[in-house]
Amino acid sequence: MLTSLEIVTPTPFQSASIPVIKSGANIFCTAPKGSGKTTTLVLTTLQKLKCEAVGNAPRAIVLVENTERVLELEEVFSSLTKYNSLRVYSGNEREHIDVLKSEIFEGVDILICTPKTLHKLLLLEGLNTTQLKIFSIDDADFLAEKTSYAALMSIVPSIQKSQFVIYSEKISPTLKRFETSFMEYSKKVIM
Repeated sequence: MLTSLEIVTPTPFQSASIPVIKSGANIFCTAPKGSGKTTTLVLTTLQKLKCEAVGNAPRAIVLVENTERVLELEEVFSSLTKYNSLRVYSGNEREHIDVLKSEIFEGVDILICTPKTLHKLLLLEGLNTTQLKIFSIDDADFLAEKTSYAALMSIVPSIQKSQFVIYSEKISPTLKRFETSFMEYSKKVIM
């Protein structure tokens, strides 16, 4: 499967971060653009879920900056999950929230959305987070924006037990503040 996508050898970032992510620790993954962060996010999520559908509630949530990024990441996940039973769903901001709720209720394993959409889903009780295993934030530099940051901080308390993985190009002061809330005792992989 990976060789068909021309993924043969891991990048230095992937070699350093994948074992730490697999350990289950909360982690800040920091590396420059093009180092394999998004591929790492996708592969570790698939590994964590063992490439099989289970139950109806999401077991992985991936937060991204905007709808375009939601759709891009859905395409990447879909290309790697077409031969297994995992259900990938993109919480597109352009859809009505009731449509999103009803489609998620049918059962998803991986939910990809923006902080704003996830916040709405949680407010309207349209999302069960009790089965969540991994919560990833791709290119988290966008959390410097106040509305995204506020949405994330209101989401986190509703997540009982999950591994948090934050991918970014650098650890900004905004991301550093997470160490005093939901990223306590987190590990760091910095390239």
